Amino acid sequence: MNTNSINVLGYTGNNSQFVVKTLNANLRISENTKYPELEGPNPYEYILAGFAGCINALGQLVAAEQGINLKSLQIEITGNLNLPKPSGEERPGFNNIEIGLKPASSASLEALQKWLLEVQRRSPVYDNLVNNTPVDVVLYKEFSYN
Repeated sequence: MNTNSINVLGYTGNNSQFVVKTLNANLRISENTKYPELEGPNPYEYILAGFAGCINALGQLVAAEQGINLKSLQIEITGNLNLPKPSGEERPGFNNIEIGLKPASSASLEALQKWLLEVQRRSPVYDNLVNNTPVDVVLYKEFSYN
């Protein structure tokens, strides 16, 4: 198996917006009603946007491999979310995620179904959301950002 390590660094300070540095961009994440001028996509929207981006990239690649001409691809993802509660009575997170794909193509329904199954099979985001992925959390007591 071929593995790649992907790293991001997130930080906030002085009640400012949370910023995540990636290899090629800085992402601003918000759920901040106290400072409306700092509003932007919230973490849940970023998860769904990343999922859509992964489906798009793989969809284009798989279509080319299978000889399917995709003129365009519309992806709509809706997640039904349980927000965290202090009581812990319900599991926080998405209860379910629904994906609507609208490929503009002259390919047959059978060819598009085969294409979709291959996109699902090869999507790391899909795999991480439908299967348990181990997550290790490490807490460092002292931290100083320069």
